[in-house]
Amino acid sequence: RWNHPEWGMIPPGKFISIAEKTGLILPIGEWVLKNACRQMKQWHDQGFQRVPVAVNLSVRQFMDYDLVGMVSRVLRETGLEPGYLELEITESILMEDTKSIAKTLHQMDQMGVKISIDDFGMKYSSLNYLKQIPIHRLKIDMSFVQGIAVNPKDEIIIDGIITLAKNLGIDVLAEGVETLPQLDFLKNARCFIVQGFYLFKPMTAEKISVSLVETA
Repeated sequence: RWNHPEWGMIPPGKFISIAEKTGLILPIGEWVLKNACRQMKQWHDQGFQRVPVAVNLSVRQFMDYDLVGMVSRVLRETGLEPGYLELEITESILMEDTKSIAKTLHQMDQMGVKISIDDFGMKYSSLNYLKQIPIHRLKIDMSFVQGIAVNPKDEIIIDGIITLAKNLGIDVLAEGVETLPQLDFLKNARCFIVQGFYLFKPMTAEKISVSLVETA
């Protein structure tokens, strides 16, 4: 989200596509990664629970760009351990140039950085890439989660994704959890990592810091 001084909070859907087309996504992406890693390292140094920070990657960052070098430099400059950085990609990115992207992701994996697939099941769900690239987490798209207790087919698909992921040794996370019945279903389905408005709405680093102190 972009906290604009005049226009207030602008959601990513309003500006990310423009940044992609103009190439501005490259400096924006590096700025976001650097600030996310720096903030997480600060929380680690303050003694809070060590959890990873997840940062989305754009397809433009894979094309004609030293993504591996940039990530390595940011980790070195911020001091964050690679194992606490999780890079999120969409399935559509994997369809661009599978061999080149697979090589980049393998290099990330060798560095110790984690890779997750965002919005899993929504676009190009070719299961073949699950054996070609190092994937540490699948994120179940919120459209399936919203069907819990509404559409039995969504529940069957969620069960299938969870079973597939666990059998492959991949973590699974459910996006867009907004109700207690959704949370209960996911617990019973053995999905123990979730995100969504039922737990927290988007917060600034300052508000998260206050929350961490209050719950410490």
